[in-house]
Amino acid sequence: MIENFRGRSFVSLLDYSTEEIRYILDLAIRMKNDYKAGKRETPLAGKTLAMIFQKPSLRTMVSFQTGMHQLGGHAIYLGPDQIGIGKRETTEDIAIVLSSMVDGIMARTFDHAIVEDLAKYSSKPVINGLTDFNHPCQIMADFQTVLERRGRLEGLKLVYIGDGNNVATSLMFGAARMGMEMVMATPEGYSANPKALEILKEKVPGFEVKHYIDPMEAAVGADILCTDAWFSMGQEKEAEARRKIFGKYKIDVPMIDIADPECVVLHCLPAHYGEEITHEAVRHPRSAVYQEAENRLHAQKAIMALLMG
Repeated sequence: MIENFRGRSFVSLLDYSTEEIRYILDLAIRMKNDYKAGKRETPLAGKTLAMIFQKPSLRTMVSFQTGMHQLGGHAIYLGPDQIGIGKRETTEDIAIVLSSMVDGIMARTFDHAIVEDLAKYSSKPVINGLTDFNHPCQIMADFQTVLERRGRLEGLKLVYIGDGNNVATSLMFGAARMGMEMVMATPEGYSANPKALEILKEKVPGFEVKHYIDPMEAAVGADILCTDAWFSMGQEKEAEARRKIFGKYKIDVPMIDIADPECVVLHCLPAHYGEEITHEAVRHPRSAVYQEAENRLHAQKAIMALLMG
């Protein structure tokens, strides 16, 4: 199975099979437990990851940089001022040159085409750290967290509340691959990305995403309650308008109370308390928000070890 991964890129969850995703998740859990038990593995000793950032991030930067260090390797931060991807230099040239010097590339960008082009022209694995279209590494951490809490993924009801954004897209892709029920509650006009639904129809025929307008109706019996910010980086001008539109689309204690008694509450952070989630919900006994954040480190370590090792 390990040979299935070496040298591949990680751009979308739909590029991987059910068995391959589960293999990564199981490895992430094992690596996490081993590290906490004091067992240190360094499969990436002497290797370097180039980290391209168009968007700032706390969890993405720290988890990838720390992950490379724990695996025995090294990470280089390349911000907008250093690289100017697509402006100062073409994505194709950057991919060719960088991949001749490093062992892997992680990119956190606005335009999804940048990550796709990096993967196309790079001779080394490219990992999607986030684009405006999807966020596969986050969902791997989410699913690892659910496995740790519930012991399975298949058959669980995953309910996403809020904007049909990049996180929602990757949740759909992941749910389709792992045999989960996918439910979304969004205001009219803010549901799942039509392009994502097209891709899903092609890649996983027959998979259905259920849409609701009423978030409380969607949340009944949920095994997983998940949300994200009402507006993302680059949408700040829409903030006030979106606050009015999304007012009732939030995870709070009354919503948790109508979900399954073992429901897992997730939010990828940063949270805007009182908007998409309440402070009380994040600190509720069923919340796994901070466990989920930590698991970005472990899920990405498994991805890097398999692709770059």
